[in-house]
Amino acid sequence: MDDAEIVQRIRQLADDEHALEQAHAGKGLSRDELDRLRATEVALDQCWDLLRQRRARRNAGQDPDDAHVRPEDVVERYQQ
Repeated sequence: MDDAEIVQRIRQLADDEHALEQAHAGKGLSRDELDRLRATEVALDQCWDLLRQRRARRNAGQDPDDAHVRPEDVVERYQQ
């Protein structure tokens, strides 16, 4: 996946997250919807992390294609 594809995936996930939040504003989410929202948030974090890795590798003169998706337990512990 190249940078443009990652950015497109981020946009799609962000749209999905926003739609889910808007559809259920003020009335709570079902267990399945909460799970879907959580999975979307994790996927977003993973995509952002992958994009940052690719940019850092490129800036360091390394191959951005050597970047990889990190597991949930890694990306979810980052400080923001």
